[in-house]
Amino acid sequence: MTRVYNFSAGPSMLPEAVLKQAQSELLDFQGSGMSLMEMSHRGKHFSTIAAALEQDLRDLMRIPENYRVLFLQGGASAQFSFIPQNILGDKHKACYIKTGAWSQKAIQDAQSYCETVITASSEDTNFTDIPDASTWQNDENAAYLHYTSNETIHGVEFNYVPDAKGLPLVCDMSSNILSRHIDVNDFGLIYAGSQKNMGPAGVTLVIVRDDLLGKCAKTVPSVFNYSEQVKNQSMLNTPNTYSWYLMGLVLQWVQAQGGVEAIEQHNIAKAAKLYAAIDASSLFRNPVEKSCRSRMNVPFILADETLDSAFLSAAQSSGLNELKGHRSVGGMRASIYNAMPDSGIEALIRFMQEFERTH
Repeated sequence: MTRVYNFSAGPSMLPEAVLKQAQSELLDFQGSGMSLMEMSHRGKHFSTIAAALEQDLRDLMRIPENYRVLFLQGGASAQFSFIPQNILGDKHKACYIKTGAWSQKAIQDAQSYCETVITASSEDTNFTDIPDASTWQNDENAAYLHYTSNETIHGVEFNYVPDAKGLPLVCDMSSNILSRHIDVNDFGLIYAGSQKNMGPAGVTLVIVRDDLLGKCAKTVPSVFNYSEQVKNQSMLNTPNTYSWYLMGLVLQWVQAQGGVEAIEQHNIAKAAKLYAAIDASSLFRNPVEKSCRSRMNVPFILADETLDSAFLSAAQSSGLNELKGHRSVGGMRASIYNAMPDSGIEALIRFMQEFERTH
């Protein structure tokens, strides 16, 4: 069997070493005679996995003791609603930075629970940049400031942590978590879906500072209440056990690569190589302002869009899959998360250069 290079925005490719270990343990997990998928989430095997999962994440991200770590369900999209319900408290406003489709969706959902103040927006530039921080307007009476650190669809990424002007900072890190070093102390709450850099779909990570807990309205169901999930170690209901296991294997793989700092340097090099090839081309173009180009999701446009179908077909025949851009923006997109090897970037560049030569 020949594996292809999977440039999907998510679920994304997983490290081959992780897949092989999961394969070897699928039928008989550590001599138990059972698959982990068949085991109780209260049993000793899974309890060990759960404890290691949290500790490994704390070690990789250097999560301070005054933060709780939750592994939930519903995807990051569910958190668009759960966050205001959990941390608004007695406030009625929340600030949002709008830099693409996902921050826009977070705003839309939050509007059901509070007044949303748009601190900054790049909608007028079709989400191809990040507004200059000097133009931002926070509301000091808001409960928090929310932003999306990497916009998967538009390929825009913050290369710095915004100044929240005293508000708790809330961040959707779904598509760039574990890809670059951050200081968790800068944030009140971090959340992310697992299906980009942490494992398969099915787990939603929430890292929340202690002082933001205990503000949930009584009308909110217990499974959506962070405080209740903290009390129950994220197992108020049965978790997605197999995805927890696979996420744990991915964290071990990140550690084996040298940790987040080493992964970041690798990501910088991969992205720079691909952007350099695009910028040197007369057929391909990246529409994003250079200062905020994403290291994870690289959109590009062909000068002649009638060639799009031919490009995608030929790419797939060459083992380069899932390069079609999101339906809302068109064009192409190469998602090059942590698990994408150098050889995948090099194969894509060679293909693009040959396609340009023949077209």
